[in-house]
Formats: sequence, structure tokens, C-alpha cells
Amino acid sequence: MSTMHEETVLSVHHWTDRLFTFTTTRDPALRFSNGHFTMIGLKVDAKPLLRAYSIVSANYEDHLEFLSIKVPDGPLTSRLRHVKPGERIIVGRKPTGTLVIDYLLPGRRLFLLATGTGLAPFMSIVRDPDTYERFEQVILVHGVRRKDELAYHDLLTEHLPRHELLGETVARQLRYYPTVTRESYRNNGRITELIESGRLFADLGLPALDAVQDRVMICGSPPMLRDLKHLLEARGFAEGNTSTPGAFVVERAFAEQ
Repeated sequence: MSTMHEETVLSVHHWTDRLFTFTTTRDPALRFSNGHFTMIGLKVDAKPLLRAYSIVSANYEDHLEFLSIKVPDGPLTSRLRHVKPGERIIVGRKPTGTLVIDYLLPGRRLFLLATGTGLAPFMSIVRDPDTYERFEQVILVHGVRRKDELAYHDLLTEHLPRHELLGETVARQLRYYPTVTRESYRNNGRITELIESGRLFADLGLPALDAVQDRVMICGSPPMLRDLKHLLEARGFAEGNTSTPGAFVVERAFAEQ
């Protein structure tokens, strides 16, 4: 079987001039864990042009959803940004990645720390019933430069707590903390600064990070990944991977596209 499959674009939503979401059909044979990424792309000059994208949609949904930036000179996104419903894209058949709750040791609280489109894998994780069975509290922190880049804000604050099946659980166990760095907003500051100053925990009414009870997933820019990895290791957190569970996991598969 080919490692790639063509899917049809179902919908496209442009959040800003730099950020958009699109959904596609899903091959019934495609299997993935919430938090996984896969290769997607377009045919350019009869050849596949592919990049790694986290899957936003939950693994029980009958469609696929992806969140993308728009890089003006990006080989893929400069083309992908113009995609329209009815057009075809290429989707990999072998999703993978480290942002899977099975790669974490048991704990009480799960912190999902994202910047920009690093939010994508966490959107599937917060819609996974297993997440709330494994952890008493799930804290999703999303850092962006401007408030209009807070993709899925309304889904997280309004729609998900009213979800027919997950609503009560989400309302009870999920905490969402959006933060902005370049505009005035109710929460301001970089994630690393908010953790180091203790403001994140004060705002949420939570104790500081504890390597015994807390587990962390990180997805975002390379500098953010580096800084948070050092911050966590300095607090006694050990990194996990696909073979050895740990107190935190990091996704390193992405770069500007």
C-alpha cells in the first residue's frame, strides 16, 4: 500500500492573514492516536511537496482537520493557503509523534504548553475522553503574539464545555489559559515567564510545577521548546519518548513551512 493518500478538502477557515484551518475527508483505514502528526501536502510539478502537520481533529471523528501558518515564501504554505473546498491534498498513512499521553508517566495534572500552531495536537488531546480519565486536571496554555491568533478560543471556552458527551467533564477538569505577548489582553507574557514568575499558577489557583504529580506536553517554536525543556529539567522533570515514559514530552518535528 502507498504511504500517501489523496483526500478532498471540505472546508477552509482563515483566522488571520497568517493563520488558517482546513478540514478534509478521512480514509476509513487511517488510524492515529490523539496528538499525532502526519505528512500532508500538494503535488507540485507532478511531485509530492510534503510537510509534517499535527492532526487537530480527534481520532474518533470522520474527517481530518489541520491548522497552518502562512509563510509568504514557504514552498508548501504559499500554495496551501489558497486551497479551496473540493480540491485534493495528499495525506500520509503513517501518523506518528511523541505528544501521546501513553508516553507520560501517571500524574494528577497535565499541562499542555503551546505557542502558535503548536496548539494543533492539543486540540485533539483535550477532546479525548482518555485524557480526563488519566488526569484530574488538564491545563491548556496557548501563547500567541496577537489576540486574533488565538485559534479555537471560542470552541474551548464556549462550545467544548457544552459538548453532548464531553461537556460536563471538560467544564470540570479543563482549564484554558490564553496569553498574548504583543497586545494588551487579560493574560500577557511568554509561557516561560509566566511559569518562572509564578503568575500562571496564581491566576489559575494552582500550586507550582511538581515533578512528582505534574506531567507536561510541549509544542511550539524551537526557542520555546528549548527554554521549557531546560526549565522543566531544572525542576526535576525527566523527558519521555516513544519507548520510555517520562514526566514531559516534546514535539520537535516542525519548522517554518
